[in-house]
Amino acid sequence: MKKLIRIDVTSDTICPWCFVGKKNLEKAMDATRDLYNFEVKWHPFMLDPSLPKEGLDKNEFHRKKFGSRDQTLINTVDQAFQSVGYRFGSGGLIGNTLDSHRLIELAGRQGLDKQNALVDGLMIQCLTQEKYIGDREVLLAAAKSAGIDGAEEWIDNPNSGLLEVQTEMEKCSRNISGVPHFLINNKYQQTGAQAPDSFIQTFKRAACDAEGNC
Repeated sequence: MKKLIRIDVTSDTICPWCFVGKKNLEKAMDATRDLYNFEVKWHPFMLDPSLPKEGLDKNEFHRKKFGSRDQTLINTVDQAFQSVGYRFGSGGLIGNTLDSHRLIELAGRQGLDKQNALVDGLMIQCLTQEKYIGDREVLLAAAKSAGIDGAEEWIDNPNSGLLEVQTEMEKCSRNISGVPHFLINNKYQQTGAQAPDSFIQTFKRAACDAEGNC
């Protein structure tokens, strides 16, 4: 009988390393589906809550934040993206991610598979296609692709899911120092864009605990 591996992921939709970590997690899951069943739930985190809803030029934002290291860091991120089959889109706008997290909250109520599909779609659009995560149409397109019902009404009401997201972010900010953060079977913690083998080893430890005879 397959063991159930529960994975709680805390991330931000504009975080490049969260995307790489997500793809490496998926590689690890795909490699071990004959051994385990998986349940993945996404939790909100905002890297920069001060970013405006209307967005800022991403390249300019990076230049101001990282200075002379800007291009080196972008190249490093792009190499990591290539390792999981994508290219990093450094252009476009960057801005407040609250609405994306509210939408992820709605998706989670409709099923974790839908939630995971939405997170994937949002990150791909933002981080590889240079679309703006704060744009209503971008959010709704991702919701439609993931099969989310009621997304338009939800997004247009700024209070929908707000309390839940704020509560989750306050909880996460007390317990973690950076994203992506992975909590496996409510015991094993990993932070950063871990390699697939690292996740696989953690799955083994979690399954061993569940069996109680390792």
